[in-house]
Amino acid sequence: MYRRATSGVRSASTSLTRISSSFSKIASNPTASASTPSASVLTQTIRSKSFSSALRSFRVCSASTRWSHGGSWRSPASLRAQARISAPVMERFERKYATIASDSEHAYKDILTSLPKPDGGEYGKYYSLPALNDPRVDKLPYSVRILLESAIRNCDNYQVTKDDVEKILDWESTSTKQVEISFKPARVILQDFTGVPALVDLASMRDAVKNLGSDPDKINPLVPVDLVVDHSVQVDFARSEDAAQKNMELEFKRNKERFAFLKWGSTAFQNMLVVPPGSGIVHQVNLEYLGRVVFNSGGFLYPDSVVGTDSHTTMIDGLGVAGWGVGGIEAEAAMLGQPMSMVLPGVVGFKLDGKLKEGVTATDLVLTVTQILRKHGVVGKFVEFYGEGMSELSLADRATIANMSPEYGATMGFFPVDHVTLEYLKLTGRSDETVSMIESYLRANNMFIDYKEPQQERAYTSYLQLDLGHVEPCISGPKRPHDRVALKDMKADWHACLDNPVGFKGFAVPKEKQEEFVKFSFKGQPAEIKHGSVVIAAITSCTNTSNPSVMIGAALVAKKAFDLGLEVKPWVKTSLAPGSRVVEKYLDRSGLREYLTKQGFEIVGYGCTTCIGNSGDLEKSVAAAIEGSDIIPAAVLSGNRNFEGRVHPQTRANYLASPPLVVAYALAGTVDIDFEKEPIGTGKDGKNVYLRDIWPSNEEIAQVVQYSVLPSMFKNSYETITEGNPLWNELSAPSSTLYSWDPNSTYIHEPPYFKNMTANPPGPREVKDAYCLLNFGDSVTTDHISPAGNIQKSSPAAKFLMDRGVDSENFNSYGSRRGNDEIMARGTFANIRIVNKLLKGEVGPKTVHIPTGEKLSVFDAASRYMNAGQDTVILAGAEYGSGSSRDWAAKGPLLLGVKAVISKSFERIHRSNLAGMGIIPLCFKAGEDAETLGLTGHERYTVHLPTKVSEIRPGQDVTVTTDTGKSFVCTLRFDTEVELAYYDHGGILPYVIRSLSTK
Repeated sequence: MYRRATSGVRSASTSLTRISSSFSKIASNPTASASTPSASVLTQTIRSKSFSSALRSFRVCSASTRWSHGGSWRSPASLRAQARISAPVMERFERKYATIASDSEHAYKDILTSLPKPDGGEYGKYYSLPALNDPRVDKLPYSVRILLESAIRNCDNYQVTKDDVEKILDWESTSTKQVEISFKPARVILQDFTGVPALVDLASMRDAVKNLGSDPDKINPLVPVDLVVDHSVQVDFARSEDAAQKNMELEFKRNKERFAFLKWGSTAFQNMLVVPPGSGIVHQVNLEYLGRVVFNSGGFLYPDSVVGTDSHTTMIDGLGVAGWGVGGIEAEAAMLGQPMSMVLPGVVGFKLDGKLKEGVTATDLVLTVTQILRKHGVVGKFVEFYGEGMSELSLADRATIANMSPEYGATMGFFPVDHVTLEYLKLTGRSDETVSMIESYLRANNMFIDYKEPQQERAYTSYLQLDLGHVEPCISGPKRPHDRVALKDMKADWHACLDNPVGFKGFAVPKEKQEEFVKFSFKGQPAEIKHGSVVIAAITSCTNTSNPSVMIGAALVAKKAFDLGLEVKPWVKTSLAPGSRVVEKYLDRSGLREYLTKQGFEIVGYGCTTCIGNSGDLEKSVAAAIEGSDIIPAAVLSGNRNFEGRVHPQTRANYLASPPLVVAYALAGTVDIDFEKEPIGTGKDGKNVYLRDIWPSNEEIAQVVQYSVLPSMFKNSYETITEGNPLWNELSAPSSTLYSWDPNSTYIHEPPYFKNMTANPPGPREVKDAYCLLNFGDSVTTDHISPAGNIQKSSPAAKFLMDRGVDSENFNSYGSRRGNDEIMARGTFANIRIVNKLLKGEVGPKTVHIPTGEKLSVFDAASRYMNAGQDTVILAGAEYGSGSSRDWAAKGPLLLGVKAVISKSFERIHRSNLAGMGIIPLCFKAGEDAETLGLTGHERYTVHLPTKVSEIRPGQDVTVTTDTGKSFVCTLRFDTEVELAYYDHGGILPYVIRSLSTK
């Protein structure tokens, strides 16, 4: 099926880490570069001087000019109106730093080149990679060329030096040596679950800067920030024409306070665009509208790049824009002008050949790619796709593959810009002039790939190859995205899962109970469920709803089934949640939306919904039938995550599938079916109907897409995107620049991180005789650590809310309450499916308080330890922190008093988040873990880390001892000198506050 080879560069195993040590300011000269000290200079200075004196020794130069939303590339007036720059702040920065740019010449001024227009004149100027006359450039992966251009553009021999540029040019050798570079993203993107806590932090940072005697207006985004409200809508209503409106009304009722806070932030902070609820999913909006591909900022051209507080920010990689997910705390620092420190990554070259077979979808392809890359091992690396097969993949197909980068573990799944990209830009309403500028710039700067021309061999860390013709229809599950199952094997795999011991592929159902079923009455109709019965079928998530081919395919399946007399059972909770308003438009034009409606797939809203656990309650009779039995029901969704407990508390089996297969499984009513041999149902003529009878051909889908999807739909949908809706426009928001905290609010609360903050950093903290709060196995996800779903009525968070007069109907979700640290601390490790070895097999959000042996909620146990002045640590297996880039998965443990996490390995973003919050990440040595070392979690742990930051080195060995006499060596996973500086300050945000307040 695919070939795997390695040659050339060996892979760098260290995960990416970001955010360097100093901040940049604004200047009016478009060629001026960001020029704060390099990481090495910073570290030497911090270690040799006090913090305040070190800062006084730094010279600060200017960054590239501001870019306002809605610049010349598209110019929607609503964007321009919302993206403002404070004149007093600009004047202060310019007055202070105006002379600096003229003090020194740009290190690469000789390659600053004009880009001519075809009909005369010029688009602007740019730093030309070909003008370097360095043969190494042509061998670099396209993704690395973006890093190179950024380093050249920002090179001032101070913050970024010519040595840094040389490191990237010499990528073939340096990428194996874990060298550190600085990277400045062109913009930052947020969604509301992560955007609200980010704004809460920024508002609190303003207070902290003021308390330190400085100007709170220093806390303002210095790069464009887009925030799309898409994570709050829940599927409370389904299968009705007014479901979307009812869900939105309830969304606003639940989240009025949060939304008002976001509306305040859109005016209180500069350079911030908030896209109101009901507009679409952040990544699809980014792909269809916000993505620039190339910036033209006042006549200065450079590649678009973005970091986002959602791990699936990588979807934009399908458009040829370098983008990846970071934690909220890192994004906040990037907003404030902090350059990002990262280890120069290895790049896996993934060659695609051939074309997909008849009946195979992009979803089948991405699930196959995910499995291949998981097996290959790409954590901390870029993956770059290329090859003749690229011409067979639409831009939407590529975006589907890029979207699931977190699922296969890569930092990026990158598709260089080619002719397909340009056609997509035109389709989605970008002007011909803009597309011409993009193509001209990328061709001139060796960043455009033209498969019609001979290809020069590029160097990659390792190589993979896949013949698209070998991809089979498939789904993934029942508990992990990379557990792919060929559709023809699904029935056998399901029965194996019933038989297998409890695990990622097992439920341990005794043979004699596998045929059990439960009868119940659904709205007066007789109904029954059994193991594998589908109770949720959701067409959801930007992963697939951004792709017209699979959406039209789903609608055609619905039509063909209806024409033959098949209908989805009424107790299956069906839903359709498009990622943008465009989907509704082309489904209407095709005439097929009515058939999705007839099968129960009414539009329920324009947001993430079921994919992030906002699936809403099951109908009471269905929920009661499940609750009163040991039946394992299933959910089938077109999403990207299916971790246990994420989709819905009552669906223990969750499968990822293409939208057409979601409809097919809804019709079948079970995952316990062999679609090749067994009928889906009986038609109105009394004959059996098989999947092949209702599955559309590729040509049929392509014809409908060609007719139905028009550029005008994108233009009409997005030209008014910031105007909101009546519910949003009716919200009132204060006009002050400092937020007035309401101590009685259960949504927005001033966090405790910066209270009693001093001007000087506190330095490293000793971890001595710490108790083990939790002892985990492998693959503990951020959903386990900080769930986003419903708040259980028996949880500490529920008690906190009820004590404040909030009834259970208004609990909302953890994700919607991330602006309140008191609730989120109580929600940390509150996932109902969490497995803690201290409980010896019991599943649930509890732990053992070691001194007394009592079994308590995690929050209550942690509170006891903290009240007694006792530190805690966490033991974990491999892939700790996998899943969504969730900053509360690091903030929560910090508020519970956790000082260190000792694991076999960390997910890239989560490790960085722990470092950013000042929690010590430690890795067992290869071949060792808690089990092999005989650690039970009942010991007390001392981490022998120096108490002076000057004596600590990134990646050094650290000895850990226990009170039982055991001793073992771990690797310190502070991966860069900059992360050590953050640790010294108690986290990245205190570091930024001290930095800004001293300027």
